[in-house]
Amino acid sequence: MLIPYQDQSPRVSPQAFLAEGAMLIGNVRVGPNSSIWFNAVLRADRGEIAVGEWSSIQDCCVLHGPVRVGNNVTCGHAAVLHGATVEDNCVIGMNAVILDGAVIGHGSVVAAGAVVPQGMIVPPRSMVIGIPAKVTKVLPEENEQALKETATAYFEYARPHMKG
Repeated sequence: MLIPYQDQSPRVSPQAFLAEGAMLIGNVRVGPNSSIWFNAVLRADRGEIAVGEWSSIQDCCVLHGPVRVGNNVTCGHAAVLHGATVEDNCVIGMNAVILDGAVIGHGSVVAAGAVVPQGMIVPPRSMVIGIPAKVTKVLPEENEQALKETATAYFEYARPHMKG
């Protein structure tokens, strides 16, 4: 469901997948080949939410703006992004929480259940684990391609839904 807020309305690329039950409120932009899954809520009543190309916001995620999600990002089930930035080619694990002002550098993985504290800057290609989250290792450069392919695969899961 696309819901205007004040003078802003969600804008979703015609090449994106928006599942039944997803709620996009206010100044939300969704790029081509991205997928917003069942019961995800993207609420941009305090700042823009921008989702790039080939990104997947999975079931029951909550994004409360301002939020920027780059290209080729996979946000696992029930992840919460609150006032955060996720750069390109990242995976945000299921039930992970990323708080205001945090930046997840490109090619990074935030483990399931991790809580990235307010204002934390995660360097590119980092593995982030725990509560509070800590960088536990640097991922090899070639890993970034695999993360990109993960995001692309989720759009393939969306294609059958788009035909129906």
